Amino acid sequence: MKQNINLWEHAQEIMENVGKGALLTTCADGEVNTMTIGWGMIGIEWKKPIFIAYVRQSRHTKKLLDKSGEFTVNIPVGACDKNILAVCGKESGRDVNKIEKLGLTLIPGETVSVPAIAQLPLTLECKVIYQQDQDLTALAEEDRNRCYPAGTVEENNFHTAYYGEITAAYIADV
Repeated sequence: MKQNINLWEHAQEIMENVGKGALLTTCADGEVNTMTIGWGMIGIEWKKPIFIAYVRQSRHTKKLLDKSGEFTVNIPVGACDKNILAVCGKESGRDVNKIEKLGLTLIPGETVSVPAIAQLPLTLECKVIYQQDQDLTALAEEDRNRCYPAGTVEENNFHTAYYGEITAAYIADV
């Protein structure tokens, strides 16, 4: 069962929790994958409510997201098993099925083919309407050095910004 919510009434709660950790889930070719995110924002572009998610070029999730063009943002509400965010932030979907490993419960999406995750019940369903690779030369030097330090694997492992039109917002009650 899903309780539809007013996105704007929950915007502060959503953004506070994204900063602490949420999941971005996508699927393609029969594979569901989820990863921890700590960056994102809600806004309005082209007169549509959007969630902008940032995914590094090297992530397995990026490959699936580029194929599907859809994602869900799964946000903890109340008590959440922090191990879920830890595993999904460290393990790669190339190597392990995180859904099975963690025993996550998938709930079919309403407007997208991507499922919600019951353990993180506040869900935004999103359809990609625009994407843009980051231009690291346009980034302030301090932020570039902190997030993409020279001489590390992150140096050229920048993010793509995915602008997802929010097509549904709800809290899953399982």
